[in-house]
Amino acid sequence: MDRTRELFLDMLAAERDAAAHTIAAYRRDLTALEGFVKKRGASLAQASEDDLRAYLEHLTGRSVATSTAARHLSSIRHFYRFLRREDLRPDNPAEHLEHPKAARRLPKSLSQAQVSALFEAVYALPETSPKARHDRARAICLMELLYAAGLRVSELVGLPRAAIDRKTEILRIRGKGDRERLVPLNAPARAALVEWTALRDADEAARDTPHLFPARGAAGHLTRQRFAQILERLAEAAGLPRVSPHMLRHAFATHLVERGADLRSVQQMLGHADISTTQIYTHVAGDRKAALVDAAHPLARRERRN
Repeated sequence: MDRTRELFLDMLAAERDAAAHTIAAYRRDLTALEGFVKKRGASLAQASEDDLRAYLEHLTGRSVATSTAARHLSSIRHFYRFLRREDLRPDNPAEHLEHPKAARRLPKSLSQAQVSALFEAVYALPETSPKARHDRARAICLMELLYAAGLRVSELVGLPRAAIDRKTEILRIRGKGDRERLVPLNAPARAALVEWTALRDADEAARDTPHLFPARGAAGHLTRQRFAQILERLAEAAGLPRVSPHMLRHAFATHLVERGADLRSVQQMLGHADISTTQIYTHVAGDRKAALVDAAHPLARRERRN
């Protein structure tokens, strides 16, 4: 039993009137630390900063919850601050330790097989009437643009006609912070745009509106909620659980990185201000690199189904 640990716990009880469960928690944390540093040839009272950092890394490696690791760090800090204050050691090895960062949750995404199933469902929509043909072409165009360009759903439904550059086959997107980005479109997305805009322009009521996907509501364009409903029905037809528009944006980025797309290019296409936001997708990639979207995108070269 380490004498300094017991002195610390006695201080908590006498000077701070700590509750029994609080003292028990400190005892558990310091006992666990003591067992770890002993294996490194150190005592609890004389553990170095390197010993303490190694212990925190050990907790991370065990996938301990961030809150639990933070509690351990708090126990460590209080203990060594006490030792330094009582002149039981000349320094405080915990002085520069940092709180463990919360593990960033990986975004929910879709496998390439699941995305293919969604496209099978959208291309299988019936064309039994002019309205059905209209709705099918719009749904196909929405899906192709979302997955080909990794759009946010608000960017997708609010796309203006002016966003389409037919000469360069580029989609011009104005995203968060009013930042503009350019995303090249693959062949299926370009073909879907041609078919949809032909039907859209044939409608006199829609012809003069600035929106690519016009609607009668106050916004003047398709709503996020309406697109979510379309996607929900496609997921059901594809035999998939609930699919959100954002999952397709994540699938776009994940599949590009899997196929070797350059991370900086993916950052620019997603419209991330900082590449650190994009780096979450590197969990699926090795060191493979590719320069062009048509070379990297998993659905870029598939034949368009009609």
